Amino acid sequence: MDNALDRCRAFQQRMPAGAFFSHTTAAILFGMPLPSSLETDQRIHVSVLAPDHALRARGVVGHTAEIRPGLRELSGLPVLEPITTWCQLASLLERDDLVAAGDHLLRDELALATAADIAAAVALHSGKRGSRLLREAGALIRPRVESRRETRLRLFLLECGFPEPETNMYIPLPRGKARARGDLVYFRYRVLVEYDGEQHRTDDAQFNRDAERLHDLRAADWLVITVRKGSSKEWVRAAVSEALLSRGWRP
Repeated sequence: MDNALDRCRAFQQRMPAGAFFSHTTAAILFGMPLPSSLETDQRIHVSVLAPDHALRARGVVGHTAEIRPGLRELSGLPVLEPITTWCQLASLLERDDLVAAGDHLLRDELALATAADIAAAVALHSGKRGSRLLREAGALIRPRVESRRETRLRLFLLECGFPEPETNMYIPLPRGKARARGDLVYFRYRVLVEYDGEQHRTDDAQFNRDAERLHDLRAADWLVITVRKGSSKEWVRAAVSEALLSRGWRP
């Protein structure tokens, strides 16, 4: 984000009155996870209100908005509001990545949007370009999700026909043990599916905390499946299926 923020601040000095940052630039400024091809795109997206003409400048993608949208000030920059930014992404992203961006909106600590905001935005865009994708993605957005890969893992489990897990919930443990927070939790079956990101191995303190947490969970009769970046879909499907079936789930 810092690089995008620097580029936006530099261009702000030349922006006409009323112009604002939008589309993937706004998404990056709000921290929404995007595919790497979009996150590494050095161009910035700037919108103006009609009848002004879209900006034309090197490194800038210009857009024209027919109706004045809501804006937020972010680090001194005029930025399209998060929920409308998410709607714009429907023309650029596939469903799972649109869900991941929507999951980011619901993170409590960011206060970017609520579930009601998302539902209202989806209804408002009914019949417009990307409305079907927005409707599909909106129905799959969940709170407390902390990464794009976690979103994609959850959606893969649903595509496999497994029950929907609860996202990032605290799991009570026996007396004397601190409660543990799990990524994708099947309380009914005492099965936990975790996505292990790179930081878990590069941060010694975090690695040790995770090791202790997993030990406590397994001691409390939880089956824990750890998914990593290189894990194959076939392995994940088989491991989760075996765990759930062993705990009484039936397709």
